[in-house]
Amino acid sequence: MANVSEIQITLSEEVSTKPLPQGRLYIVFSRSDDLEPRLYSAWPVKGVEPLYAVDLESLQNRSTIQVSNLVGFPYETLSELPEGEWYVQAVYDTNTIHSGINSPNNAYSNIQKVAINSSESTVLSLHLHQRIPADSLPEQQRHLKFVKFKSKTLSEFWDQDIFLRAGLILPRTYFDNPLARFPVFFDIGGYGSRYTRAERLYNDEAFQAYWNDDDTPQMIIVFLDGEAPFGDPYQINSANNGPYGDATWGELLPYLSQNFNMVDTMEGRFVSGCSTGGWVSLALQIYYPDIFNGAWSYSADGVDFNFFQLVDIYNDDNAFFNSHDQERPSYRQKDGDIIFSIKHEIMMENTMGRGNSYTTSGGQWGGWNAVYSPKGEDGLPMPIWDPNTGKIDKNVASAWKKYDLNEYTESNWKKLGNKLQGKLHIWMGDMDNFYLNNAMVLFEEMLKRTNEPTSDAEFRWERGIGHCDFDSLEMRKYTISKMSERYEQTKKTT
Repeated sequence: MANVSEIQITLSEEVSTKPLPQGRLYIVFSRSDDLEPRLYSAWPVKGVEPLYAVDLESLQNRSTIQVSNLVGFPYETLSELPEGEWYVQAVYDTNTIHSGINSPNNAYSNIQKVAINSSESTVLSLHLHQRIPADSLPEQQRHLKFVKFKSKTLSEFWDQDIFLRAGLILPRTYFDNPLARFPVFFDIGGYGSRYTRAERLYNDEAFQAYWNDDDTPQMIIVFLDGEAPFGDPYQINSANNGPYGDATWGELLPYLSQNFNMVDTMEGRFVSGCSTGGWVSLALQIYYPDIFNGAWSYSADGVDFNFFQLVDIYNDDNAFFNSHDQERPSYRQKDGDIIFSIKHEIMMENTMGRGNSYTTSGGQWGGWNAVYSPKGEDGLPMPIWDPNTGKIDKNVASAWKKYDLNEYTESNWKKLGNKLQGKLHIWMGDMDNFYLNNAMVLFEEMLKRTNEPTSDAEFRWERGIGHCDFDSLEMRKYTISKMSERYEQTKKTT
């Protein structure tokens, strides 16, 4: 096992001539230098890069970090790190407005190759020599646009400038008639997906062939941004992230409508996505039924918190262990074989998060917790369960109910029912890798019980199929065709 006695950090003048402010220091190890270690995968599978971290009040030039103060994943202590040759890199995270380790202006070190063994003491010397560049918009093209919009409501909430970003792909005929107005598809990505994914899709040859075909429905696609101080904000209001719903739909939407040729009524607005995007698209249609004319939701995050993955937050005592004292899995193969547990995943996020807690990790569990939980007296999201033991806080669980889509929809069906007719389209594999199918079963059963009106929600179940397990371009084509059909049908009746 590793015998690392201490870690020495120095700062270049390009980084700072003064001590750096309060932040979290990350030390990342990798067996290969094909990719910089700091570009941490944040995916707790076999072979994940060992990560260690510690909170610091400040970081001075020529600082010595006590190895015993570090927390780690997948090895809790640095002494457990396997022997051998490693590539190691440090990142000092002082950015509180972006959630990731590699956020703008964070300082990072050169990559150091070290040989670590148990018989000889090793001192790691890492030189923070440059900063991660400021966030900038990608280059625009004729039919590919990017916007950066300062939100008044979010800036007031955070007491500093907060910007919303979006990417837009314009239809082939966008510039043919300046008076034409096009329906709009709000594309919600998987957890933490950035607005820059618009560029990747736009430059894809297969997509270009489809997008420029004469038979392709003429629609604007807007790619929203899954980045906020605590992770993905889910484009809705929350106690911790702030009024992202008000900002996105009360500020950004009017701005986009004014600056691009969008249909500026409910009939021409649609939303879709998979995974996080599946939950968000469904939630947006339910919470804002007068803004959107249809949601196509695929492999949605848990829509009923009796099955938050496999955790019943209302009735279970512990998230990590079930009533049989077995560790609850978080991720499985489609044949049912377990890949990692919730406890294992939370351990990783505890290492990522300030205060050694998943609640500030910016990861998936931390992101959920920030959206759904109340704000604590310390100004941070209250944890739904203890970071180390998994014990569930029932008071916090009760506060989550307003984001339980099954609970919310059923409780508000009298005012929602008519507004949701023809608008709910749901796809789910019955072997979802994250066990999300269980919650969706409850949601479907609830909608089948509705009356005055009876729900006409469309459910499509796929046998033996996993999470977002489909051809993404083919599903996008299908979704756009259905949105176009819906638009043509409903605009005739208004």
